[in-house]
Amino acid sequence: MDKPHYKRILLKMGGEALSGPDGFGIDPQRAAEVAEIVKGVYDLGVQVAIVIGGGNLWRGSLGMEQGMDRSTADHMGMIATVMNALALQDALERAGIVTRVQTAVEMRTIAEPYIRLRAIRHLDKGRVVIFGGGTSNPYFTTDTAGALRAMEINADVLIKATKVDGIYDTDPLKNADAKRYDRISYIDFLNSRLRVMDSTAVSLCMENNMPIVVLDFWQRDSVNKLILGETIGTTICNV
Repeated sequence: MDKPHYKRILLKMGGEALSGPDGFGIDPQRAAEVAEIVKGVYDLGVQVAIVIGGGNLWRGSLGMEQGMDRSTADHMGMIATVMNALALQDALERAGIVTRVQTAVEMRTIAEPYIRLRAIRHLDKGRVVIFGGGTSNPYFTTDTAGALRAMEINADVLIKATKVDGIYDTDPLKNADAKRYDRISYIDFLNSRLRVMDSTAVSLCMENNMPIVVLDFWQRDSVNKLILGETIGTTICNV
């Protein structure tokens, strides 16, 4: 077997990864499919941490459109991410992988509080760690939470799991001539105002030289191929 190019990764995925066909709720079968993909990466000997969003359960923008306070809407979203984290933990445990959920919003009866050194210890012991609750602060997305946790645990790469095989200069669904980037610099990404990932998250990665890879999570073995050194998706880095 080829040697993995990364020892420790942070996998950032949207809550929609766990949803059914309509994009809402939690589908246990879908969670099991996600767990099998993560297991494939784990079986390569890679330490895996995960940040998952909550858009399949709650979108704060919908509440704000009706006059809801932004902080309240964001805190509801944080709770949604914990629900997704628990669902994914269950699926991973059933797949035979010891998993821990840590939350930035304290919920001691259902998950550990986020403690950086404890998270690293779990990873070193071969456990998957799922970070829920975002950063615990409103006005920050789970993309930013993913970037923050990637830096805190000294991950080698931040992988943004999407339904698209990389970053394009225009929407490939609307423009057949859209150009896909193999690599793009942090600055070019930010200046182009590409919406694949939150600009705050990308800025944080730029300041700390954390490479980001955007790929199609559902493309067969895409994450495994990346781990083993193939050029997959689009890398955002200091080109």
